Amino acid sequence: MSSDVRASDLKFPCGQTRRQFLWETGAGFTGVALTGLLAQDGFFNTPAFGANAAISNPLAVREPHFKTRAKSVIFLLMNGAPSQVDTFDEKPVLQKYAGQPLPTGKKFTNSGGRKIGYLTPSFRPFRRGGESGLPISDFFSNVRRHADKLAIINSCHTDSHAHGSALVAINTGKTVIGRPSLGAWAVYGLGTANQSLPGYVVVLDKRGGPISGQPNWSAGFMPASYQGTLFRPVGDPILDLRGPEHVSRQAQREQLDLLAKLNDEHLQARPGGGDLAARINSYELAYRMQAEAPEAVDITQESQHTLAMYGVGQQPTDEFGRNCLVARRLVERGVRFIQLYSGGGHLEETWDAHESIEKNHGRHAAEVDQPIAALLTDLEERGMLDETLVVWGGEFGRMPFSEGQGAPGRNHNPYGFSMWFAGGGVKGGTRYGETDEFGFEAVKDRVHLHDIHATILHLLGINHEQLTYFHQGRNERLTDVAGNVVQGILT
Repeated sequence: MSSDVRASDLKFPCGQTRRQFLWETGAGFTGVALTGLLAQDGFFNTPAFGANAAISNPLAVREPHFKTRAKSVIFLLMNGAPSQVDTFDEKPVLQKYAGQPLPTGKKFTNSGGRKIGYLTPSFRPFRRGGESGLPISDFFSNVRRHADKLAIINSCHTDSHAHGSALVAINTGKTVIGRPSLGAWAVYGLGTANQSLPGYVVVLDKRGGPISGQPNWSAGFMPASYQGTLFRPVGDPILDLRGPEHVSRQAQREQLDLLAKLNDEHLQARPGGGDLAARINSYELAYRMQAEAPEAVDITQESQHTLAMYGVGQQPTDEFGRNCLVARRLVERGVRFIQLYSGGGHLEETWDAHESIEKNHGRHAAEVDQPIAALLTDLEERGMLDETLVVWGGEFGRMPFSEGQGAPGRNHNPYGFSMWFAGGGVKGGTRYGETDEFGFEAVKDRVHLHDIHATILHLLGINHEQLTYFHQGRNERLTDVAGNVVQGILT
């Protein structure tokens, strides 16, 4: 060995000198100890709101951050995007400037390749409803009778003009898939009162679901216990819920008990198995649901007066009437979050009125107007409206001009649209925010989807900034780093 080369400078096969190896090894052991101490102090894994219950019993009832009226949510999602200027945002100036182009200076940059036509008046007249005098179109003449219950937000805006991503955004807060939906966050935060039914139920239109599919009611990176459960309003509410006829209820119970014992032994040896715990709970929930879920959707127990009020057995209201009635029955039984879809599949099978507002909205509004009005009446008469938040809206709105010269349809509009809230601590007879004089974009008291979500959580007694879930080193939340509660619609 050369006299000018020290032993400590000799390099190991890994390319490090002995001195470097000893230093980094020693520092590494110190880092392990430091990591342990920091973990004990909660530095790395900040407990999320409701996280402990997520493993032991994900659907257990949990206290809200503060006292509030609303205990459940019914979200009426008009798949395909209804036109705000033809439903809940009256714009008389469209009649004055009919046949003229949208004034220059409006930030309209993406028509999706579709034709841009001329300003077009509302296809049906608006009339004043209730003592508040809220203007509501004849497309919703039955809902108009409940104007004094509604808080209409005319200044909503979103981040996408495409149905798939906009639907995911209205449900999860982001245009990308893989995040928990609003219903999942609500059940994660509060659990659900009925342990024999899912906390989050989704009822689709018989014509199909939203084009972006399951991500709209997904639990994302949360345990699967929080995802939406698809219900059918007729027949068995959940496919394959019933077990084989040759397996008795007692035998099924014994099988589940054995499975639970084996799984529990596995968990004891490997603590922290959240996925396995969620699966165990799902088996138990399915067993309990076999008895209770069919009864929950059995509307034959309802009076003929109630069935007629919802339009059950009549056309075109039968399907959505059944769905609204099932939603009321689920709320009555303690389900936390129910979402009903109107419109399924694509284009004219939804509220996507590119061809004709009158034909499209006339068809779909006729299906839902009476049932929605009946739902509001029924909840109020049963003393449930104060404890139930009803939300209506689509993924975006529609343009105030036609799609092509003289055409009767309208294109997508993410810049300004309307939603409304009722019940659950909402100030009825209220109109909040404004679009410009043409109904093109929100200009006053603008409300983003994060604000909508923050307000829904607030009405459930949840601070949206404190409802977090630790994922990949970050405390995730529904509203990300944004969101303000729309105070102007609260009592």
